[in-house]
Amino acid sequence: MSHWIHDSVKIGKGTTVGRFSVVEEDVVLGDNVTVGNHVTVHAGTHIGDGTLIADNTVIGRWPRPAKTSTVQVDADLPGLRIGEGSTIGANAVLYRGSILGNEVLVGDQALIREKCRIGDTVVIGCQVAVENQVEIGSRTKIQTNAYITAYTRLAEDVFIAPCVTTTNDNFMGRTEERFQHMRGPDVKRGARVGGGAILLPGVVVAAESFIAAGAVVHRDTEPATVYIGVPARSLRPVPKEEMRKG
Repeated sequence: MSHWIHDSVKIGKGTTVGRFSVVEEDVVLGDNVTVGNHVTVHAGTHIGDGTLIADNTVIGRWPRPAKTSTVQVDADLPGLRIGEGSTIGANAVLYRGSILGNEVLVGDQALIREKCRIGDTVVIGCQVAVENQVEIGSRTKIQTNAYITAYTRLAEDVFIAPCVTTTNDNFMGRTEERFQHMRGPDVKRGARVGGGAILLPGVVVAAESFIAAGAVVHRDTEPATVYIGVPARSLRPVPKEEMRKG
């Protein structure tokens, strides 16, 4: 036998499972799903119609945090859900308890942790790390090697360029007080964050803000304003022709 599929798995019409793949109990594979070679689909995962799971991916695994981690794992964490028409790249790892919308693209070697909520038509690029309890709105694009820290909120139509870093802990792992202050950035609709920029804990990047490459955002921004520098400072308004339509 070239693959192993539990007897309880529900498999839709036209669905294929590649060689040496494992599909555990209570998984639902919709119609016309393609599961590549050497894939592990963990128990309780639901994969929507027309979705492609590329080779060597791990889908719906349980989190196993370190003893010193701030993360608490729920014993009743629900299975991972992936919407219709999505593509999950090779060697990606997606955790249990997250929900991905329709037509989501997850790049090769990307990581999505537990309790994330990801809207429709989102792009998560190669080697992007999305930590636990992150919200990502529809049509948002996150490019290669960006780091999206826990508790971050990205609204609809946000653009995150390569190597952007978000942060959530001003105490950097020390003192018990930090637990009540941990917050990721809140990036509002249509904002754009340039390559290598850093967003500090809890900052609000206002709607249609433009954060230039390499900027360090340590305070809330104003809507439709260009920010540059370290620390970031306002430069000029975003031109009207660059504003999101609709």
